[in-house]
Amino acid sequence: MATAPSTQLETFSNPRPERDYEIHMECPEFTCVCPRTGQPDFATIKINYVPDKLCIELKALKLYLWSFRDQGTFHEAVVNKILDDLVAACRPRKMTVVGDFNIRGGIHTTVTASHPASEVAPIRNANN
Repeated sequence: MATAPSTQLETFSNPRPERDYEIHMECPEFTCVCPRTGQPDFATIKINYVPDKLCIELKALKLYLWSFRDQGTFHEAVVNKILDDLVAACRPRKMTVVGDFNIRGGIHTTVTASHPASEVAPIRNANN
């Protein structure tokens, strides 16, 4: 059976809901499409979160991120959508999503969105 992109996010019960701990995930193969030029945009999507009752299931996350491959979207919009969708799915205590987009036209773009909004904790590269 072939696997296909999906917008469906799945969760599972947090094995230690009484404890604050951080989960970090990276997808270095994220792609979407520039809405103006139709050219592909490549990025690393980094997700840090402290779960509450639910955790994000990784295969579902991979298929969800894959669903953006042919979508025309601005960097700012896609990072905020990913955050909104993940927060809706698992209701974490806190979460930060970073889109680190490859250079296009001589400009390197990094977009950071956090939940709750007052807690912006950028995820830095080892080079920063």
